[in-house]
Amino acid sequence: MAFENLSEKLNAAFKKLRGKGRLSPADVKEAMREVRMALLEADVSYKVVKDFVKTVTEKASGADVLEALSPAQMVIKIVNQELCELMGGENQKLNIGSKSPSVVMLVGLQGAGKTTNGAKLAAYMRKQGKRPLLAACDIYRPAAIKQLETVGAQLDIPVFQMGQTNPVDIAKAAIEHAKRHGNDLVFLDTAGRLHIDEELMDELKNIKAAVEPAEILLVVDAMTGQDAVNAANAFNDALGITGVMLSKLDGDARGGAALSIRAATGKPIKFVGVGEKLDMIEPFHPDRMASRILGMGDMLSLIEKAEASFDEKKARETAEKLRANKFTLSDYLDQMAQLRSMGDLESIMGMIPGMDSKALKGAKLDEKAMARQEAIILSMTRAERENPSMLNSSRKKRIAAGSGTSVVDVNRLLKQYEALQQMTKMMSGKNMKKLQKKMGMMGKGGFPGMGGGFPGF
Repeated sequence: MAFENLSEKLNAAFKKLRGKGRLSPADVKEAMREVRMALLEADVSYKVVKDFVKTVTEKASGADVLEALSPAQMVIKIVNQELCELMGGENQKLNIGSKSPSVVMLVGLQGAGKTTNGAKLAAYMRKQGKRPLLAACDIYRPAAIKQLETVGAQLDIPVFQMGQTNPVDIAKAAIEHAKRHGNDLVFLDTAGRLHIDEELMDELKNIKAAVEPAEILLVVDAMTGQDAVNAANAFNDALGITGVMLSKLDGDARGGAALSIRAATGKPIKFVGVGEKLDMIEPFHPDRMASRILGMGDMLSLIEKAEASFDEKKARETAEKLRANKFTLSDYLDQMAQLRSMGDLESIMGMIPGMDSKALKGAKLDEKAMARQEAIILSMTRAERENPSMLNSSRKKRIAAGSGTSVVDVNRLLKQYEALQQMTKMMSGKNMKKLQKKMGMMGKGGFPGMGGGFPGF
């Protein structure tokens, strides 16, 4: 995950501060030296690091901090606030113009993930009630148009294309097409290059002049570090970008781009790509990201992810079935599908405060195990799913043969199902209320849909 090394080094620096009852200016200076090194190793630009450390040192060296009962916590609070400010302060939404259709121009270097992430963003905006259209304005890269049509089909979003013609004409025709077909948001997938050149910028300037986009969104690869910041500066100087989308933030990016782009360009990061699947895009919240960097978790994003993945009505029904001990294997199958839609465990658990990032390294849902379990349940009759106790030896052999698994796999699934039921009984009534109270979730209903446990491990 991005920021993993940075988070570890910052927490190591703060751990030393926590062991001191009072802080001296020398303690603060030593901690800031470690913070400086951690940021530079994360590929944050030198000027940004210099200004950041200077601001934090000045605020952390005041008498109100050094003489506080918990000075280490005060220092961490200051670092958290400054990290948040460094990344923009607050979430910036996509700018929707007053004219319809509103035009979003997607720009960036080749290989940054512009086409795929642009389609992801279109799908995200459709969930917000918009009717997007994707327009193929990249006429140079081999298979660029086909790629856009493919992801558009997967997301059920219409794609407008005119083949290898003038990109300016394509952009203007796409807007007219949107007006005729009721699309209120047009995403222009423009051409990229392996490097910035005059020809590319001239073409993008011509498209901008012809369609007057409400938003010019630069897509940059978080894995490229300071090169992403250099690209952002070049595109901003030439086009006046309005925002940035960081792709591949789920990878091994050191995080320097996310911490430097706002300071370098003055333009906000609006969205981040957090996985390969076409629904793995999130609005960028600087305050939440700062909390994650400092190991404080990101419970708000976790709750939003759960709410988006789980059907509230079905969650209530599942919870009621669990309480009444009427949770069937069909329900278990539904829970697997919903859990799978939330993504890999490393990203989910990384949002929970206090989770050890090293222990979670590479933690993922076992897709093969889940596929086997799904095949086993689907090979059962409806009566068998509703009443697993009727599964005798001959029935298990039939199910194993029908699902391409073994009787051992069938028995393993049944044991997990029984364990889930036992766990539910233990967590019911007074025990569950005590647990919710401890977690601070009393009266909030907990996490939607989580009552079904975690199948597939």
